Amino acid sequence: MMEIENYDAAANKFYNALNIKSLPINSWDIYASFFHEVCNSHNDVNQLRKLAKKNKWSYLENFDEELFQKKHIIVVTDQHLKIVHATQNIREMNGYLPEEVVGKKPKIFQGIGTCEKTSKAIGLAVSNKKPFEVKILNYRKDNSTYMCWIKGEPIFNKTGEVVNFIAYEKEVA
Repeated sequence: MMEIENYDAAANKFYNALNIKSLPINSWDIYASFFHEVCNSHNDVNQLRKLAKKNKWSYLENFDEELFQKKHIIVVTDQHLKIVHATQNIREMNGYLPEEVVGKKPKIFQGIGTCEKTSKAIGLAVSNKKPFEVKILNYRKDNSTYMCWIKGEPIFNKTGEVVNFIAYEKEVA
């Protein structure tokens, strides 16, 4: 019984430190998976903040809101479009683990059915250092398809140089 009290105290302290407005249903199975999801998202937020600090981003997005409330997947590339960070929840959308996509280009998610016009529009926005918002047919690791909403934008450092690109993604109908 003492373990449960210690767990509850530790979990309460952890959740109070986060900016979460909802609580999980009081079921151990659901609670445990929710707790795991929160831990992964919290780690992702910390990693994104470290990346932002390292690259001296000129602004800091509210990553807590993007991950916890909006349930977006966040993918960050370097200025050469190689993925440097993908949030843990990417696996739920397309089956890839973050470690499998880091170092690769986002084209890894495209395939024969991906709209070439939309893909070129993304490329043009990126080359012009402009934000974009599209829906595009992407491919999961198992080669099945899904429609993906992507909101992407360049990330400038404090001197106005593009240091990263960031994309907020979500599977849509």
